[in-house]
Formats: sequence, C-alpha cells, structure tokens
Amino acid sequence: MTDQTDRHAQKMAKKKAARDKIMATKVREKGLVIVHTGKGKGKSSAAFGMIFRAIAHGMPSAVVQFIKGGMDTGERRLIEERFADLCQFHTMGAGFTWETQDRERDIAMAQAAWEKAMELIRNPEIRMVLLDEINIALRYDYLDIDEVVRFLKEEKPEMTHVILTGRNARDELVEIADLVTEMELVKHPFRSGIKAQPGIEF
Repeated sequence: MTDQTDRHAQKMAKKKAARDKIMATKVREKGLVIVHTGKGKGKSSAAFGMIFRAIAHGMPSAVVQFIKGGMDTGERRLIEERFADLCQFHTMGAGFTWETQDRERDIAMAQAAWEKAMELIRNPEIRMVLLDEINIALRYDYLDIDEVVRFLKEEKPEMTHVILTGRNARDELVEIADLVTEMELVKHPFRSGIKAQPGIEF
C-alpha cells in the first residue's frame, strides 16, 4: 500500500467505526409523517419514489390526489396497469385551482378526498399513504389544518407512513412531521419557454 492508500484506509476505518456506533443506537421503527414542500420541482416525484419502493417490498399502499384532475400521468398509469393489487389510486381533485375557478366545488372535492384519505390511513393493512398536493388544499383552507393534525397525531396507526406533498406546507404540519424536505428552486425549464413533458412532469 502507498502512504496515501494506507491513510485513506485508516480514515475510512475510523469513519466506519463511528458510523457503526451511531447506527447501533437506532433501533426503533415507526410509521412516519413525511412532508415534501417548497417551490422546487420534485415533491410528488420523490413521494411516488417512496410509493414504488413500498410496492417493491410488497407493502400495500395508496395514493389520494387532492388537486390534480383526471390527467393521464406516468405514475397513475403504471400503478393502475401493473400494481393495482398493491396500491390503490384515487384522483379526487378537479384540476388546479386556477382552472376550476369554483371555490365551493374545490372545497367539496377536497373534503371528499380527505374522507377517503382517513379511510385508507385507518386501515392497518395499508402501510403507506400518499396525500398528493394536500398542502395546496390546506393553504387555501379547503380543509381544517387542526383536524388534519389531530387525525395524524391521534388516529394514524403506529406503523403507517403518510406522505403529504405540495408547496407552502403549514407550520402546524411541519411541527408534527418526522421528516420534512423543502425542494429549492434553482432553475426550471418553464422559465425558458419549455412546456411540461411526459417523463419529466407527468
């Protein structure tokens, strides 16, 4: 071994020992409340990545979409055509809020989506539930944030993971979450006149 290789091996051995010591203290498992928020792209994409991981592990899962309407997306198509036995998919919204322009209808649809979400989360057989764009419904007060927080704290089964996506996550939700990721926008092709494309946005 050269001196440089030897020093590297010793450094990595120390790092591994320190890491092993930390990992030995991490023994608990629990169902997590996970929030993906921020102005950057990738909130739903990352959440669907978790859904596909759960599917790969044979974990029954479910998706409830709060805002997106009946738009054909790659995730929805793949789940409904290939994994419907492991993952329920419920598109409950009518489209983006600026498209519907009907607050009363949006509220009614968000409430229906929340009822479906509670039903799925209460089912202990379902291990992961994605509430896609629920943060938008909460931001516009289509849902009562206090009710959502109370439900997640008091009624979510111990081993069920719940992922909540969308910009502008409410502080109350961030406070009770176990894992919060804020996607930061650095650059986006939309600003250069490039439209949403299959495989990237949907």
